[in-house]
Amino acid sequence: MGVFRSTKTTDLDSGVVEYRFDQRGGAVVVIFHGGHMNAGLALGEDVFAEAGYSVLVLSRPGYGRTPLTTGTTPSGFAEVTHSLCEYLGITRVAAVIGISAGGPTAVATAARYPELVERVILQSAVGPLPWPDARTRLAARLVFSPATERITWSVVRAIMRTAPNSGLRMLLGDLADLPASRVLAVLSAADRRTLIELFSRMRSGDGFHNDLVPRRDRAGEVAQPTLVIASRNDGSVPFAHAEALAAAIQHSTLIESKADSHFIWLGPDWVAISEKVRDFLAT
Repeated sequence: MGVFRSTKTTDLDSGVVEYRFDQRGGAVVVIFHGGHMNAGLALGEDVFAEAGYSVLVLSRPGYGRTPLTTGTTPSGFAEVTHSLCEYLGITRVAAVIGISAGGPTAVATAARYPELVERVILQSAVGPLPWPDARTRLAARLVFSPATERITWSVVRAIMRTAPNSGLRMLLGDLADLPASRVLAVLSAADRRTLIELFSRMRSGDGFHNDLVPRRDRAGEVAQPTLVIASRNDGSVPFAHAEALAAAIQHSTLIESKADSHFIWLGPDWVAISEKVRDFLAT
C-alpha cells in the first residue's frame, strides 16, 4: 500500500478541518504531521496500526483542505483537535504524536487538554529553540511563497517521474547532515519508492509559511509521560530541539535514533524503537 489515503472534512464551530480516522479499536492516537504534509499522507503509522490503535490524522492549518483560518496557531489548533474529538465521540486519546513542525501542536494539545491526552510522542519534532535557521527561512519564503509553491512542487513531481534518484539526492540533501549520496545508498528499494511517492504528493499551501512564524512554547506545561525520538543526523530539525524538549518536559524520555536523516522511520533501528513505542503506550 502506498502513502496516500482518503480523507474527510467537517465544518466545526472553529472552522473547516480535514482529517482521516482509521478505526481499528477503542484506543486512539492523534497524529500531527510536519511541513508539506496533510492528513492524506501516511508515514510512520505502522507502529500504531500493528498494535491495534485507531489513528486520527489532522491536516494542520493551511495544509490540505484545512484553511489557514482554522486554528492558525498550535494552541488554536489544539482547540480544533479537541472539538473534532468531541465530534467523533473520542473522550480519551492514548497519545498525541507530533512529527517535525507538527511537534508544537502536539505539545499545545497535551498542555491545554490533559484530561483528553494520556501521553505524548514527539518524532524529529521542532522544539522550543528558534527554527529554522536564517538561511533556510529565507529560502523557504522564496521557494514556498504563494506565487511559487505550486511551481516548486510541479518541478519536484516532474523530477521524481523522470530522474527519481537525482530528485531524492536533491531533497535528502536538506533533510540529512550526512552526504545525500550516502543516505540514498543505504535505502532499500521499498524505502525509495515510499519517498518518491511521498515527495510527489507533498504540497505546502499556506501551511509552511505559517509554520515559520515563531509561536509560544508550551513544552514546560506538559505533564504527561512523553517520548522524544530524534536523530543527530537530522538536517531539518537539529538534535538540539529534542534535547531541549526532553529538558523542558518533566516526565520525558529521549531516544536517539540511528537514522541517517529526518526520516527516523527509515533508520536501521526503527524496529527496536517501535518496540519501545509500543511498550510506552502500553505502560
